[in-house]
Formats: sequence, structure tokens, C-alpha cells
Amino acid sequence: MAKAKYELENGVALITLSDPATLNAISVEMTAELDVFFDRAASEARCVVLTGEGRGFSSGANLASGAPPTDADGHPDLGGRLEATFNPFVTKLRNLPIPYVTAVNGAAAGIGCSFALLGDLIVAGESAYFLQAFRRIGLVPDGSATYHLPRMIGRVRAMEMMLLGEKIHARQAYDWGLVNRCVPDAELLATAKALALELANGPTKTLGMIRRLAWSSLDNSWDEQLNAERQSQKTAGRTEDFREGVQAFFQKRPANFKGS
Repeated sequence: MAKAKYELENGVALITLSDPATLNAISVEMTAELDVFFDRAASEARCVVLTGEGRGFSSGANLASGAPPTDADGHPDLGGRLEATFNPFVTKLRNLPIPYVTAVNGAAAGIGCSFALLGDLIVAGESAYFLQAFRRIGLVPDGSATYHLPRMIGRVRAMEMMLLGEKIHARQAYDWGLVNRCVPDAELLATAKALALELANGPTKTLGMIRRLAWSSLDNSWDEQLNAERQSQKTAGRTEDFREGVQAFFQKRPANFKGS
């Protein structure tokens, strides 16, 4: 039974986590489906939106989806599942060649929280909340949470989320700078789609380079980042969209970007 859905409209791929009986708990099988859908979006769409079906975005990892891997001594090795499945997938989200928008409804917990917060633009419905639930079951945060949370909201607030494991509701998340928009639940998907359409109508290759530059800035030195900008600007300056943008500027009209 499928655990995710895919739609394409006006250059925007909508990917939906679709296992509402488990509040869209993330399993190896669901991640495999998502992996295929994000590859498809990268090849045929100009922006991608991820959301959850039903009452929540995701309740986190599906703990009932089978026994964890074991190490050479026969001990359970939950890190093995990260290495084989989840780490490659969140790395794919980071390295997408097109913009990535998340529409967060209800709970975004555990690794589902990571999927949500890896968005370039993050839209939260008023009922949404973000939860680092790992400490409640004796595990450490994963799905890149220990990397991106301190960089998003600072070490102190990231520590609060991870050590206390308390719900960060949508309005607080907005006040902390964890999300870009906090909107009424009824407007959530429409808002996310409108943002995605704006991005899809933009210079797609350049927007992809912008998101990669933003991610690389988290690790690069000053000189490394300036060089990354230089190389990206060289590439951007050779696109058809750059030529169209300049012509539109001088002709005082909106640019008609083609994503090339």
C-alpha cells in the first residue's frame, strides 16, 4: 500500500505523506517512495511542496515498522537504519536542485520534524507544532536535527527543544524564526502552493544555486563562500533566464523566466 502521493501542477510538485492511520509515521518503505518522488520532482518540476495527509504532518519514525538492524555482535543498531536510509534521504533534501517548501499541519515530530524544517520556506498552520521527541524514548535527535536546529535558532533554543522535548507550537516557532509563515489551518496548503508557484515561475537554475549557497555558507570559511559565490555567478550569468531578466529590466516589464 502506497505511503506517499505525488501530483504535478503548473510546475509545482506536491508530495504528500500518506499514512494517516499512523499520523504519517516515517518508515523505510515510505522513505523509499519519497526518494523516488523527489527524484521525479527534480526532473520535471520547478519547485516541490511536502505536506502530510490528515491530522498531522508526521508523528516521527514508525517504531512498529520492523526490527532494527543489528551489529556484528547481534545488538540492535538504530544508527544502521540512519546510515542506510534516512541520512541519504535528508542529504537529498539538502541538495535538491529546485526550491523546497513545506506545509506543516499538526504534529511534526522526530524525524518528521527534520523533514519539515529542511524546507527552504516553511509554512505552518496555526495548529502545527514541532517536537524533538527523542529524549522521551531514550534516543538522540537525528535526521540532521542536531546540525540544522542550532544554526536555525541558536544553540540555547536548540538545546531547549532537544533536551526538554517540549512542543514548540506554530506561533512560538514563528517568533523564534523557525518557520517563515504561520497561517490559519484552512489557508495552509494554499499559502504553501502560492509561494511554490512564485518560485516555480522564477529563474529555477539560479534559485537552485541560491539554496545551495545558503546551505554551504553554514560550513564554509569566508574565502570558500566568496569563491562559491563567484563560481555560481559565472554559471548564473550564462543562463537564458539572466538574459531574459536583464531585457525585462530595461524594457520595464515582468520577466518571463523559463528555468533555463
